[in-house]
Amino acid sequence: MSENRARSFKNRGKDIDDSRARRSTTSVQLRKAKKDQQILKKRNVASSMTSPLKENNQQQQTPLLPLEDITTVLLNTINPADDKIYQAVQSARRLLSREKNPPIDNVIKAGLVPKLVQLLQYDQNTLIQFEASWAVTNIASGSSEQTRHVVEAGAVDQFIRLLSSKHEQVCEQSVWALGNIAGDGPTFRDLVINKGVIEPLLTLITNTRPCQFLRNVTWTLSNLCRNKNPAPKLETIKPALPALCYLVNHSDDDIIADACWALSYLTDGPNEKISIIIETGIVPRLVQLLASSNVSIITPALRAIGNIVTGDDTQTQQVVDNGALPYLKHLFDHSKSQIVKEAAWAVSNIAAGNSNQIQAIIDAGLVPLIVEALDKGEFKVRRECVWVITNYTSGGTTEQVGFLLMNNVIPPLCSMLNVQDLKSVNVALDSINHILLNARRMDSTGDAVDKVTYMIEECGGLDLIEALQTSPQDNVQSTAISIMDTYFECEPLEDDANVAPTATKDAYQLSTAAAGSSHISL
Repeated sequence: MSENRARSFKNRGKDIDDSRARRSTTSVQLRKAKKDQQILKKRNVASSMTSPLKENNQQQQTPLLPLEDITTVLLNTINPADDKIYQAVQSARRLLSREKNPPIDNVIKAGLVPKLVQLLQYDQNTLIQFEASWAVTNIASGSSEQTRHVVEAGAVDQFIRLLSSKHEQVCEQSVWALGNIAGDGPTFRDLVINKGVIEPLLTLITNTRPCQFLRNVTWTLSNLCRNKNPAPKLETIKPALPALCYLVNHSDDDIIADACWALSYLTDGPNEKISIIIETGIVPRLVQLLASSNVSIITPALRAIGNIVTGDDTQTQQVVDNGALPYLKHLFDHSKSQIVKEAAWAVSNIAAGNSNQIQAIIDAGLVPLIVEALDKGEFKVRRECVWVITNYTSGGTTEQVGFLLMNNVIPPLCSMLNVQDLKSVNVALDSINHILLNARRMDSTGDAVDKVTYMIEECGGLDLIEALQTSPQDNVQSTAISIMDTYFECEPLEDDANVAPTATKDAYQLSTAAAGSSHISL
């Protein structure tokens, strides 16, 4: 997950009072998190059961030459029709297809990359062309420096040309090679795009293609959408959107997953990009995929949904209106904690919306699950849940914050004050401050504030806040001091039992034993 949590957040303009409007600059901002993961490059290993290109020409298998002999043949044989060339190229490919320690650097040092790229032009012998493309693909699967040698030898132009090859294996291997080059990073990605890869690549997406072929095309397409700093220009990728909408509705799980990854990359950006993705009509399908039994599909679909709700309230509402919240609720019970974490992240983005969107979270039955996950989840889940709480309490109405209190949020929230991650501590403090601000806004008598401070003290939160006044982290220290000075600088009550909070059917209430006292609902 990206650590730049404050990159983009919703400025709601719905401060609950003047104090909230003048929140300290050290307070935690509503954040929108971004994430990134997926295989960048793939090597075609001959022995791999998942290799999409099989050696269908077993009769063409030749004795394996050592690298020294391969170099001698390739650099000194002029005629590509010479049988020695095929044996040398195939031997090079077989060496580069080793599962462990392929000699990529040795092949580069031997000066073989330009020769292998040159053989990509040899249309008269498809077997040589295929073996050369396979070998170059595996070189491009290596480090950025290794990939650079492939690019500088002119391989990109040749591989784009071979996307139109009549020989499916050569075409598919070229797709794979371009995916490896584009997956190296934004520089080579943009180079591949600018050389015109999109249009010929899209022509390969037809329902007559073998499933494995389409898997490679989809993976390469996802790498063309991938990477930031800078992200690909939207106008260059926009022609691929109809194809991605087609692929995300495919029957094959791998194709769906990589199409979702592509969409997750494209939604990871400014609201203008998010709007274009929404306009394709793909949101209902992404929401539907949250119910998949395949984690490989859920993860990128959830990432895309989470990115979309980093947008403005209207964009977020598209996700809510398409029924995402019940699916997200279901994911809180997922066996994979990473999925629970991602679901909490998505909900935190929705909670950063308007009060109607917070109400939708309540209506979907998510609040008890969020509080439970904050209390009992793995730390990475709890860290996301505390963001849900701070966004919820910052933008929610007093009644909505009261509902959170009814679900006993204070104890697990206070437990986050005792973790090692000071960022999470600060977010938890910010949440507590939001709750206390709501309590103070509720009435002028201070009874509601007393109720919340009682709850904080009862679970040990007061001691933790007091200790955090000496935190080495400035934001934590200043927020803790502010809370203590504002809410806990008072004489102790004579009888704590008289102000114990009680739950009623409609609200969390504070009862007092004094004559003529009334029930106060938060």
